[in-house]
Amino acid sequence: MGYALDYLAKEIDKMKEQKLFRYPRVLHGRQLAKCVYDGKELVNLSSNNYLGFANHPRMIAAAEKAVRELGAGSGAVRTIAGTMEGHTELERKIAKFKHTEAALVFQSGFTANSGTVSAVLGKNDIIISDELNHASIIDGCRLSRAEIKVFRHADMQHLRERLEESKEAMAKGAHVLVITDGVFSMDGDIGKLDEMCKIAKEYGAITMVDDAHASGVLGRNGRGTVDHFNIHGQVDIQVGTLSKAIGVLGGYVAGSQTLIDYLIMRARPILFSTSHPPAVTAACLEAFDLLEQEPWHMEKLWSNTKFFKEGLNRLGFDTGMSQTPITPVMVGDGAKTMKLSDRLFEEGVFVVGLAFPTVPVGKERVRTIVTAAHTQIDLEFALDKFEKVGKELGLI
Repeated sequence: MGYALDYLAKEIDKMKEQKLFRYPRVLHGRQLAKCVYDGKELVNLSSNNYLGFANHPRMIAAAEKAVRELGAGSGAVRTIAGTMEGHTELERKIAKFKHTEAALVFQSGFTANSGTVSAVLGKNDIIISDELNHASIIDGCRLSRAEIKVFRHADMQHLRERLEESKEAMAKGAHVLVITDGVFSMDGDIGKLDEMCKIAKEYGAITMVDDAHASGVLGRNGRGTVDHFNIHGQVDIQVGTLSKAIGVLGGYVAGSQTLIDYLIMRARPILFSTSHPPAVTAACLEAFDLLEQEPWHMEKLWSNTKFFKEGLNRLGFDTGMSQTPITPVMVGDGAKTMKLSDRLFEEGVFVVGLAFPTVPVGKERVRTIVTAAHTQIDLEFALDKFEKVGKELGLI
């Protein structure tokens, strides 16, 4: 009798033939700027731990205290018996930090995006989305059953054309949502949120930003893209993560009290998935205090970013559109990208190769992310290895 999933094995064989199949590297010990993966010590340029908060002593202490006093888990979904005091305290703190009326914590940044978009839009509505938006936004769009229109990346004229196309539907009662990443996770460029909001408001559209890679990175004390452009009050829905610069786990939505009240009753991740355990919530609370009290973490992040980006460019690497600590090294060939990643690993630098379907064919790259925890010695070592392997592979 044939095996029903044999076709999956054929797809895996195809990926292996193309030199694209990879098992995830395994981390031994803590997520550090220099750590051990698959038994080898490496300079880690693949972590989202932008500020080094995953190992901050105050956050570790807060998590330990929460476990001892409140237990290991919350025991239920938020809307049944799983809303703990820590959850509501964290939501008040996030809302104050983001200068919004209210906030709601989700289990992940992915569920915050997909759960929110699918809740606030329906089959008679329209979503206008940047073509490079994160997969969680794309999934939320599909789940909403709304009509999806895509505009060319950061092309504000094309956005306007999409809104013009939607005017007739809006006149008949359709809601239109315009959505962008704050910082694009593959290219490291900053979305044109200020221009997007101005255009969207001309048409009466709802605006939304995914600040996963901007929270803790852009704006005063890491308040994100809205603060970076000083457009508080102009973005209807702000999404962020608690698992990147914040250093722990989860996501959140910030906006009006009306939005949050609606999501509590309609966002499926809130209704059907267990809430954060006390240790996660307590560590996140501490992280927001650290953003206010220890601004030097962000200063070091940007100092390291400038040093490393200038080093790559000086060597002759193509770093694309990057404006942030996310700095791609463009290769343009899937097999060569994976070879670059593998050779750098052998030389003591951990950077993950990205190929289709994560990025389009012809846009393959390794993605580097420097953090506040890197030393200049770490970054000089990494640049030396990039130079050696880059010349070896004919990239520079």
